[in-house]
Amino acid sequence: MAEQPIQPGRRVLLVDDDSALLRNYRWCLEDAGFHVVSAQNGEQARQRLAQNVFDMCFLDLMIGEESGLDLLPLLRADAPWMRIVMSTAEDSLQTAVTAMQKGAVDYLTKPCPPDRLLLCAERQSEARRLELRIEQLKDGGDAPAPEFSSAHPAMARLLETARQAAASDATILILGESGTGKNVVARAIHQWSERHGSNFATVNCPSLSAELLESELFGHTRGAFTGASDNRQGRVQIADRGTLFLDEIGDFPLSLQPKLLRFVQDREYERVGDPVTRKADVRIIAATNRNLAEMVKAGTFREDLWYRLNVIALELPPLRERRDDIAGFAESFLAQFVAAYRRPARRIDDEAMAQLVAQDWPGNLRELRNVIERVSILCPEEVVRPQHLPVTGKAVVSESGGALRVGHPVSLEALERAHIEAIVASATTLDAAAKTLGVDASTLYRKRKQYGL
Repeated sequence: MAEQPIQPGRRVLLVDDDSALLRNYRWCLEDAGFHVVSAQNGEQARQRLAQNVFDMCFLDLMIGEESGLDLLPLLRADAPWMRIVMSTAEDSLQTAVTAMQKGAVDYLTKPCPPDRLLLCAERQSEARRLELRIEQLKDGGDAPAPEFSSAHPAMARLLETARQAAASDATILILGESGTGKNVVARAIHQWSERHGSNFATVNCPSLSAELLESELFGHTRGAFTGASDNRQGRVQIADRGTLFLDEIGDFPLSLQPKLLRFVQDREYERVGDPVTRKADVRIIAATNRNLAEMVKAGTFREDLWYRLNVIALELPPLRERRDDIAGFAESFLAQFVAAYRRPARRIDDEAMAQLVAQDWPGNLRELRNVIERVSILCPEEVVRPQHLPVTGKAVVSESGGALRVGHPVSLEALERAHIEAIVASATTLDAAAKTLGVDASTLYRKRKQYGL
């Protein structure tokens, strides 16, 4: 079980050679809910930074014989995200200006009364929380846990298992086709867990080269590689005391898998270009649409890493296997989009809903969501009818009312139209759809025009 989560923005490093002052500052800040670590010289301060992640630092101007102004840029280089407040017995404007020029964000004069210290700490905490919130928004991670429910027995059992697993720190592997909602389930598990007050950080494994992926995951030091102009936090540090989500883990480079295995086992890692071993307290959730067991047999995924990730496996059924849920998702998506776009549609009639339920949805929830978004924009009436759907007519639904399949008594043209429409609806871009179909973009354009898609 995880320790009580430290609230984002409230991890403090105190650097001062006065042990009595450190003690008083610690009591004051800890009583207000801050997590405090202290250091009495520059070497200790940098050791603390190598071992922990801090949101702010209160740094004395003179630490014994050491100059806080000389230490300040070193701490900034070690932790560029950390907000540093200088404190000193000197009430000198020039000293304050120099500290600000070197990267300090505020300046306190000692002796500092408790209310002044707390006011400064709360301001820096709020500023750091805003920075972390921006990081979360970049990840698309600001949404609360959805109130999941399902009319499909297998999905209902899976959600109950997910809620139970959320109460532990066990590593979770989420399996399922593209678009089934693996990312959403991962975020829900984080929100249901005791770590919900800390960060949820995502690493999109297929999106980067091996070098950049290692940097994205573990961070890097200045000059570690071409373009590394500053020290950078990795996602494991951002997720400290929270959840790290490894999206599409099946695409994780084989050359980096030993380092990931070590981190999954021991929560230890090194930043790129830095020999210092660090630890991170994170809960790991991984997801993939690939068959990892087959990849292990093929030698493209490490067996020991698979075992470490596969502690609790959740396999999301595709939408075609849980048709009872389609109507609920369609209505929910419609409500979201008509509110966002201020459009008139309010409900989907029975015939249109029957056609939606009849589809196989190869792109799963992502495809359904895209279709409903299009409908919400283009439907000029309060009621969505079959003619407003991009997936209506004989080209998509067979005469028996079921989804069109290979072997149905329909023309080749109707089958081609249905296939192209489904692929385009589920693809992220038209270029991706053309690649899936095995044609060039111009051919896809002509086909779409031919079929009125």
